[in-house]
Amino acid sequence: MTNAARLAGHVWRLFVAQRRPGLTPLLHLFAICSTVSLLSTVSLLLAGYSFLMEYPAFSLVMSLFLWVILSVGLCSSRHLRCFVALFFLSCGLHEGRNALIAAGTGVVVAGNIQSIFYNLKQLADSVTCILESQSFAFLSHYIEAIRWIYKQSKLLPNPFKDLVSVDDNLNVSYSISDEDLRLKVNHTRRGIQNVTHQIASILALQPYVGKKVLPLLGTIFILLGTYLFIRRFLSPCNIKFKNTYITKEFLRYNEQQWQQGKLSVLPLNKAEQKVYTTVPSFCQTHKERKCTARFFLPVLANLCIWTLFTAIDYLLYWLIFSVSKHLQNFPELEVHLKLYYQKNADKFIFNYGEIIDEKTSFRIPLFEPACIPKPKFSFSATWVQLGVILLFLIVLGLLASTLIQLKIVVMSSFFPHIDRKRIEYLHTKLLKRRSKLTEKNTKKKLNSFATLHFWFPILHAVRSVRKKETDIAKDANL
Repeated sequence: MTNAARLAGHVWRLFVAQRRPGLTPLLHLFAICSTVSLLSTVSLLLAGYSFLMEYPAFSLVMSLFLWVILSVGLCSSRHLRCFVALFFLSCGLHEGRNALIAAGTGVVVAGNIQSIFYNLKQLADSVTCILESQSFAFLSHYIEAIRWIYKQSKLLPNPFKDLVSVDDNLNVSYSISDEDLRLKVNHTRRGIQNVTHQIASILALQPYVGKKVLPLLGTIFILLGTYLFIRRFLSPCNIKFKNTYITKEFLRYNEQQWQQGKLSVLPLNKAEQKVYTTVPSFCQTHKERKCTARFFLPVLANLCIWTLFTAIDYLLYWLIFSVSKHLQNFPELEVHLKLYYQKNADKFIFNYGEIIDEKTSFRIPLFEPACIPKPKFSFSATWVQLGVILLFLIVLGLLASTLIQLKIVVMSSFFPHIDRKRIEYLHTKLLKRRSKLTEKNTKKKLNSFATLHFWFPILHAVRSVRKKETDIAKDANL
């Protein structure tokens, strides 16, 4: 364990220090930078996972090219090494939180929102199918009945067949002349088809947004946040930025001041311990607990939004599924058609002769089975991924204060001259604060000598007792 710690310390010192002359130090530094570059490339590759799946050859070639370029850049530039180290730490802070929230939003877009639009599209297609399937095919049965009557009439005897010859032909057809209804149906159909096309275009766009754009935005957030952190830390006008940590360099500086006969600020009093943190420390101060609470606020807000979209998706699915189930169980309309007549063979005068009848029946479905919508709901596929993302967010939220301490340590290692100015400022600030507190306490003590209670404590005690008795009496009357 000790050897591993020594090796890690040696590697870190090589990574932080300026490049030394000579071939051996250069090879050691290049090996370290190549490893860090490989980890960075793999991280970016995971962020662009969808590109890797769709274009594996192109993604691997670009990753190899990026690995080589980044290795050379890390070996050449100390600032780039600092940026990459902070990039990995930023993945666990607000920037990483924003990236994970963006990834969670992408999962909801690719899962629940896509399911919502898919179910709406199914509903629109169902209405269109019902409009298109509204035909009057059942009228063909009535046409067959009329033809049967005609055929039966042809079988009747003709008493004047020697005098008159009858030759006829029957053509039966039907037409529905309701132009207004047809125009309204066509207008409704076109409107539903337009909505269907819009939903289809949104469905085609959502996977691209959820799997490509949002992860890319998350990575950009981390890079931008890392750049802004370095800029604010190095700015001479912003020396107060994150300057609440007692590092090892601060302890050395305070010891030097003490040896020179100057005032020391250590140990910190109780009020200062609530504000300033000794690095490393896993115990959070009151201020750090507030920061942790603020860390989880966007997570809770987005969790409520994700839950809302899931609830809308489920309610729409349940509604369409219930309607589809009732439509499937809806009975068909059964029609019985019966035709008959009395046959008077070889007689001109009608009498009660033989009854000839024809019976037929047919079913008319109120809804075509192909037009019934079939919704879908992907709860497990979405919330398994969201559960993993939420687990990472909880872990990162609990480790946020520790990661901030590591970022301060990294910046102090790469920029010791800036760290020296920050330490001097913090040391002076603590001394000024303590001197102000001493003056306030002295004034309070001097003012207390001028009060009546200081010289007559018994009188003060009697007044206090009488006031308590009066308050008790008032409470009793109430």
